[in-house]
Amino acid sequence: MTGWRRSFTVLALCMTVGAALLTGCGGSSDASAGSRDPVTVMTWAPEGTGATNMPGMPAMASAYARWVNAQGGIDGHRLRIVTCNDHNDLRGAAACARQAVTDNAIAVVGSYSIYGQSFMPPLETAGIPYIGGYGASSEEFRSSLSYPVNGGQAALLAGNGKQLARDCEHIALVRPETVDGDELPVLLDTGLAESHRGPATDIPTTADAGEYSGPAGAALKAAGADPGLPGRTGTATATARTAKGCVTAALGDRTETFFDSFRRLEQPGRKVRVASVLGSVNQGLIDSTGGARSPFEGAYVTGWYPQASDPRWQPMRDVIGRYAFDDNRIDPADAGVQTTWIAYSALRQTIESLHRDHVTADDLTRALDSGFAVHTGGITPTLRWRFEDMLASRDFPRLVNHRVTYQVVREGRLVAVQKDAVDVGPTLEKASMAE
Repeated sequence: MTGWRRSFTVLALCMTVGAALLTGCGGSSDASAGSRDPVTVMTWAPEGTGATNMPGMPAMASAYARWVNAQGGIDGHRLRIVTCNDHNDLRGAAACARQAVTDNAIAVVGSYSIYGQSFMPPLETAGIPYIGGYGASSEEFRSSLSYPVNGGQAALLAGNGKQLARDCEHIALVRPETVDGDELPVLLDTGLAESHRGPATDIPTTADAGEYSGPAGAALKAAGADPGLPGRTGTATATARTAKGCVTAALGDRTETFFDSFRRLEQPGRKVRVASVLGSVNQGLIDSTGGARSPFEGAYVTGWYPQASDPRWQPMRDVIGRYAFDDNRIDPADAGVQTTWIAYSALRQTIESLHRDHVTADDLTRALDSGFAVHTGGITPTLRWRFEDMLASRDFPRLVNHRVTYQVVREGRLVAVQKDAVDVGPTLEKASMAE
């Protein structure tokens, strides 16, 4: 059977019976053999855990591979995807990294794990680059083998502070009680300070609780709306006092659980503005909690990228529509899926620049370190990882994309507050000096 006929047959079978039922359907699909050596990469993310889950990231990676392989691969190299579930566990993250080494992956691409201290050392020892991680661990912005495509939680919290400073006088931050979570208050407060706002009340809490009535009560009180006092609905005094109180939460999947507890305690007439960051609140969550009647209506949300309806996302949507085989794990509005798309775009462009029959991890790192420019169609600024592109920050030196976007939930949709992205690079540099 000729190559193109085999490709068409495999693709047709996959679309008929579903990718999960055929070993030839997925990131390691044989759809369209290239003339050069295949390349193997890994994408990992937690799935089926009690904390944050990102199943759309490995699913997007597999769809991307089906797409490029159907076109003859990346510069003639068939793309093979290996996926791994880190189970939101320190040992699981290390196991995924070791698997990447065992499987001779030339890169880990578009992945999520909070355990950078666990997965980066094995990758560094093997010389495997980490391209376009979600930005959930501080090691991603420090390791010389990490090539982040967004600003991670650091940029989001700094940007969230700048966004909330416009309207809020009393602010509470609810965040995970973790090592990386401990950095978030400084980042938020630095953003607030640029508009001469005082620091937020820091409320650390467990990242996987079943309910958050305690932290919710503390947040309401800090925002000037003590849940123990009845509201005075309709009075000018109550409205003036409470309209300037804000509560922002960055708890990943548990953000919905927190705000559910929060709404149960909130008294009529003592409403405060709620806020979060993309990844903790997204369009899927807003839709599932009532759309225009969602408790997130009116919420401020700071993100990395343009809103999901922006036409710059259309190429990604086209690939998902044709090659995801109705995989409901892939939500094009999800920040993890979007990050994986950008990361694989970076991988593809880098491999295409090499023009080699055999590509190694060292080839990728040399190209990226020498200043190869990755273009994302305006979704991000041009991405380069030369020394001169790095941020002047001891905590986040590898952070080269320090843009964020301001969004708000309006009539059940996440929409842009302003046209242009906001550069929080100077804010991050100040935060490093403040610690």
